[in-house]
Amino acid sequence: MTERQKDRPWLMRTYAGHSTAEASNELYRRNLAKGQTGLSVAFDLPTQTGYDPDHLLARGEVGRVGVPVSHLGDMRRLFQDIPLEQMNTSMTINATAMWLLALYQVVAEEQGADPDRLQGTTQNDIVKEYLSRGTHVFPPGPSLRLTTDMITYTVNRIPKWNPINICSYHLQEAGATPIQEIAYAMSTAIAVLDAVRDSGQVPEERFGDVVARISFFVNAGVRFIEEMCKMRAFGRIWDRVTRERYGIANPKQRRFRYGVQVNSLGLTEAQPENNVQRIVLEMLAVTLSKDARARAVQLPAWNEALGLPRPWDQQWSLRIQQVLAHESDLLEYEDIFAGSHVIEAKVDELVTESLAEIDRIEQMGGAMAAVESGYLKSELVSSHAARRARIEAGDEKIVGVNIYETTEPNPLTADLDAAIMTVDPENEARVVAALHRWRDNRDEARATEALTALKKAAAGTENMMEATVECARAGVTTGEWAWALRDVFGEFRAPTGVSSAPVAVTAEPGTPLALVREKVTRTADDLGVGRLRLLVGKPGLDGHSNGAEQIAVRARDSGFEVVYQGIRLTPEQITDAALAEDVHCVGLSILSGSHAELVPDVLNRLREAGATDIPVIAGGIIPQADARALIEAGVAAVFTPKDFGITEIIGRIVDEIRKANKLDPLEVPA
Repeated sequence: MTERQKDRPWLMRTYAGHSTAEASNELYRRNLAKGQTGLSVAFDLPTQTGYDPDHLLARGEVGRVGVPVSHLGDMRRLFQDIPLEQMNTSMTINATAMWLLALYQVVAEEQGADPDRLQGTTQNDIVKEYLSRGTHVFPPGPSLRLTTDMITYTVNRIPKWNPINICSYHLQEAGATPIQEIAYAMSTAIAVLDAVRDSGQVPEERFGDVVARISFFVNAGVRFIEEMCKMRAFGRIWDRVTRERYGIANPKQRRFRYGVQVNSLGLTEAQPENNVQRIVLEMLAVTLSKDARARAVQLPAWNEALGLPRPWDQQWSLRIQQVLAHESDLLEYEDIFAGSHVIEAKVDELVTESLAEIDRIEQMGGAMAAVESGYLKSELVSSHAARRARIEAGDEKIVGVNIYETTEPNPLTADLDAAIMTVDPENEARVVAALHRWRDNRDEARATEALTALKKAAAGTENMMEATVECARAGVTTGEWAWALRDVFGEFRAPTGVSSAPVAVTAEPGTPLALVREKVTRTADDLGVGRLRLLVGKPGLDGHSNGAEQIAVRARDSGFEVVYQGIRLTPEQITDAALAEDVHCVGLSILSGSHAELVPDVLNRLREAGATDIPVIAGGIIPQADARALIEAGVAAVFTPKDFGITEIIGRIVDEIRKANKLDPLEVPA
């Protein structure tokens, strides 16, 4: 079979961005030279949550998990010497998606590009932010309006752009079963399409153009047969929904179009070399089946559970895709699963159960109502707790973690501090200084006028995209754009789902949880308090709350009174809450890399308040060198992804409370 007869390979991307626009631009150009066929931009947390780098909450977060883009100048530098008219660019951005698309459009126009030819995707799925990722800004109603305005604008002005990527990826990482992943993503898509239809901004005869530009971003776990069946089920349900609910007759417009990043949740810190075969299996789930093949694939790196991957690590993941696409015969055949009774039975099961859950959500009033009521979040927290319990019990086996734990020394991590990339701690100051120069040199009157027009549009009913594009041209910053809309829409704190989560691990006599409960009770008695109190805090902008929620749920089930106020808190707010609630321990969860600055800040504030008897525990993706530094600074214990036993962690927390209060160690094993 000749090369011309093969199917065209999927778009191959690497999710990348860090430090500065200049550094990220260099990385992108290197990756494209290595054969990457599309860009996938990772923005840092201040950019994702609508803060400028000099805001209090941005401290320690600038350039950590992505590239900071504060204004048009940053976007110019990000794509310098990259012709956007020829590029397919994915931007993982949600609450501030309209703003980043406006910056992208203006830079493309400055390059001389025709907006009609721009191709790419803005993720722009705010529902999953409320449920799992935590970079939401505005309440559900205004957020849906921003999404609607973006979709209608792109259909008319940037017709090849995918204005939304309904994202079930993070739902799986938050604990979603395949049925929940399908149902919640489809319910989000229905809410979005209903809003666009009801807005009246697109004529009925052109609604097929809207449906044709809706794409999905899906997760693929290591159970690759089930995951492949999930993709087929997604396609069947999407075809049915778009045909029956919206009357789309053209089958091309009803096609389920999805990109995928395979599951980072399943990557392990223990024996991280095993992550390579996990990544390969997960990639096969979304490429083997021609009838359900992804349109774009990006793979994590083997060492992402350890820290930020280096360019070489990302190259390895790109080469995995290239070997499959160009060396194997995969693209030469029709769907190899067609006619399989095993596959058909599993797909039918997923379709039936997912449709039932979609109907349940519809009866609640749709996805937005299910978010506001806390139903969706509670279900995810419960599913995740059940999964963690299966892992701890050994019912769900993970090689190198709860089975086959003995290992030879790993040459890949012999120098662990060199096995990941680190961001220069001085980078943030340079980014802030550049932001101040930008503000000093812009036309201030034009920027002020553009922001006034944006607020007027937001307070009324007109589409906000035109006003946003003018803000981009006028030199407005990311934080200024978001604060203008905060002034009109307010902010939103999503339900945590912790209080309503059911017990996932039993405390029958002799079980590990029963032993920890005994430690909790005896320690409370020794301190002369009714119950031990644990504050679980999420300082900074890291919205990955899955770990914090699971600690909170298990601590509750162990007999603690848990104080958990959700994400996006300053060290000052966490310290104030710890003192006001008279807690016995503070647990801080950070996965974004800002631990080196924010954790010592909380520790120092507690010391200044005289609360030296409150131990501080840290958890997250924390490199060994950083963990040692935190311990030296006075942190009582550091937990990373290798510490998968949550009940054991709770027992350790009790031990640290006893030590801080000069109580004798308990002999109760845990």
